[in-house]
Amino acid sequence: MNRRRVAVITGGAKGLGKRIALSLAEAGHNIVVSYLRSESEALELVLQVEKLGVEAIAIQVDITDSDALQRLILNAVDLFGSVDILVNNAGPFFRERRKFAEYTMKDIQYLIHSNFTAVMELDHLVLPYMRQHHWGRIIHFGFAHAGESRAWPHRAVYAAAKVGLVSFTKTLAVEEAENGITVNMLCPGDIRGDNKEKKIIEVEHLIDLESPRGRPGTGEDVARVASFLCSPESDFITGSMINVAGGMDPIRTWPLS
Repeated sequence: MNRRRVAVITGGAKGLGKRIALSLAEAGHNIVVSYLRSESEALELVLQVEKLGVEAIAIQVDITDSDALQRLILNAVDLFGSVDILVNNAGPFFRERRKFAEYTMKDIQYLIHSNFTAVMELDHLVLPYMRQHHWGRIIHFGFAHAGESRAWPHRAVYAAAKVGLVSFTKTLAVEEAENGITVNMLCPGDIRGDNKEKKIIEVEHLIDLESPRGRPGTGEDVARVASFLCSPESDFITGSMINVAGGMDPIRTWPLS
C-alpha cells in the first residue's frame, strides 16, 4: 500500500478524541477530525498533527445532521482518497443525574441520535470505501461494563443507546469480517476533565480513590488501545468490548429517591 491510511475521528478536537488523533498520527495516518464548536482547538490540533509528518484537516460537523455526516466523509475522500479508520468518539453524556421520566423528548432524541443512530450512519457511509480496499477499522465507544446490559439508574437514555451499540458492534463485526474490516468497542471508565488529554506519566503519581488501579485514567490509556486495534496485525480482534477503566465499575446501585 503506497498511500497513507486515513483516520476519521468524530469529536476529535479535544478530550479523548484529540489524544486518539495524535496517537494515530504518530502511527503514520492522515487525520480528519470533526468538531462542533471547538474551532480553535481543532485548528491547533491540525498544526500538532502536521508537525508529526502527516496531513490533517478539521471539519465542523453536527453529528445529528445526516447531510453533515455525508459531507464529512465525502470531504475526507476528496482530500485523501478514502477512509480506512473510523473512530466514533463523539457522543454526549449528561452528567446530571435524572430519572427517565424527567427527560424531555428532545433530550431523549438527541442522546439516542448522537450516541447510536449517527454512529450507524457513519459506519454505513464508510463501509463502501473499506470494502473496496478489503481493509478497515471501526471503533465505537461505550462505557465500562456496557456489554453486561445492566440497569444504570439516572442514565437510562445514554445507557440504552450504548447498550444497543454493543449489539450492533458485534453484528457488524461478523458481517464485515470477510471484508477485512474489524469493529470493536472501547469502554472507558470515568475519565474527567483535563485527564482526557493527558499522558499516563502525568497522573501516575496521583491518587483516585474510586479506581481500583489507584490512579486516574487518561486519554493515553484509551488512545494506546485505539492505536493497537487500528494496526494491521490486530485483524483477529473484532466484535470485542474492551474495558479501559482501571478495574472501575461506573454502574453502582444508586438510591432511587
